[in-house]
Amino acid sequence: MGIDINILLRGIALLTKSLIVSRFYYMNILFVYSISEYKFISNTLSNSSTLHFGISYISSFLKKHGHKTRLLVLTEKTPLELVDNTLDNFLPSLICFTAVYSEYKFISNIAKLIKNGHPDIFLLVGGPHVSLNAEDCLSDSFDALCIGEGEEATLELVKQLEKKITPSGITNNWIKFQDKIEKTPTRPFLQDIDNLPFPDREMWQEWLECPKDSKRAIILLGRGCPFLCSYCCNHALRKLAEGKYVRYRSTNSVIEEIKYIIDKYPYVKHIAFEVETFTINTNWAIELCSKLEEFNSRLAEPLSFNVNLRITPNMQQLEPLLSAMEKANFNLVAIGLESGSERVRKEILNRNYSNADLTNAVTSAKKHKLKIFFYIMIGIPGETEKDFKETIALVRKCLPEYYGLYVFFPYPGTELFQYAKGHNLLPRELSVERERSRAVLDLPGFSKKQISSNYVWFEYNVYKGYKPLYKILLTVLNIKRLSSPNLDKFIKKLTSNTLFYKLILNTRKLFIILTREKK
Repeated sequence: MGIDINILLRGIALLTKSLIVSRFYYMNILFVYSISEYKFISNTLSNSSTLHFGISYISSFLKKHGHKTRLLVLTEKTPLELVDNTLDNFLPSLICFTAVYSEYKFISNIAKLIKNGHPDIFLLVGGPHVSLNAEDCLSDSFDALCIGEGEEATLELVKQLEKKITPSGITNNWIKFQDKIEKTPTRPFLQDIDNLPFPDREMWQEWLECPKDSKRAIILLGRGCPFLCSYCCNHALRKLAEGKYVRYRSTNSVIEEIKYIIDKYPYVKHIAFEVETFTINTNWAIELCSKLEEFNSRLAEPLSFNVNLRITPNMQQLEPLLSAMEKANFNLVAIGLESGSERVRKEILNRNYSNADLTNAVTSAKKHKLKIFFYIMIGIPGETEKDFKETIALVRKCLPEYYGLYVFFPYPGTELFQYAKGHNLLPRELSVERERSRAVLDLPGFSKKQISSNYVWFEYNVYKGYKPLYKILLTVLNIKRLSSPNLDKFIKKLTSNTLFYKLILNTRKLFIILTREKK
């Protein structure tokens, strides 16, 4: 039987590449990240806001210890050849997956395909869904689950794989063997997060649609949240390990990362600070603002910033902080309103502040030239349509420049999931299609049909009389598209036709002209 010369040459190339890689690096680790197809454009990410801090920090931590990492971004429409080509070219010994609930099924199917074709590659999965629902993930094709923070646990796993020994005894890792599962306890939360290297931003560059157009970067200010909101996973994640859960970076560390970013990516002009809230440690926040102001004073074009603010009762310290933020060139604050009903916030969401607290904070923020972004939910278990009308009224009173309206989704592991389950509100099958863009719960006082209608027409009900009608209706149409997969597919098919697309543009221009003339 003759030897296929192409197979022989391919084998020699892979062996040569393996030897070259092993000469300069200890081990190759591939990170796999997935994103919903309808948010994914031309196999690229639209901007750097999609950076995932969990895998980015683990990647930089592994690089610091001499290992080579790479990122693979997937959707359900990604050709499987891309997965095979990446494995053949990069030759990873370990693949790390992360997934939220809505992406987990897809990720587990990818892991199964990889394990069938490459049984020698060790597969590790982590993330909030796995950490909170580990027992449900044990039957899938992963070799190990990472529970909680992953930097030190993943490095320990890599060291054992590097020595060609069967991994065992790694805290934070549940490791599967043929006849048993080793469930180790979790190690304490990392306390000095300043010791971590800055997150790996370079791994995302090849996936950005146009890297130099991404003028916005994200910086993580801390880990953990002190609040116990029932819809969030923080109340459960804090129970995974010992030690202080809420940790902030030093202000000096934050400034150093900003210097690193603008040196490496000089086109960045805006920094979004990611932290659960900026108002818990006011002295720390004001100190950071002071250093940002000083830093900006040395730049020809000052950076602008935004951050999350948590509303709490009687926020006496808010005014000095807002003043410091204005001087530091903050231009936006994001506020988790969630519901305009004080009853829903207090009795269901565990967010105890009044509507007056909120409106006072918004008034103060606007006085300091800060634009407002509201996070809002609809279809919360226990919410009625009357409650949501209160949300509309409060948002109309505050008139934030921006908002994100999301349909409630019951994530397993959260208190509200258990509430929905205990009150028989969950459907027989919990579909993740268009998650947070369409109603999945039929509530006694707020039907799916009512939720969908209020979701689609929210922009109109809040901003009528304050925004041009054509802009409002375009937003309504877009929201309707996002909440309806069939309509979305139909519109995409129509707009792929050049003549129809030109007709839409001309109709839009005519509508704008008529609206202006009427006004």
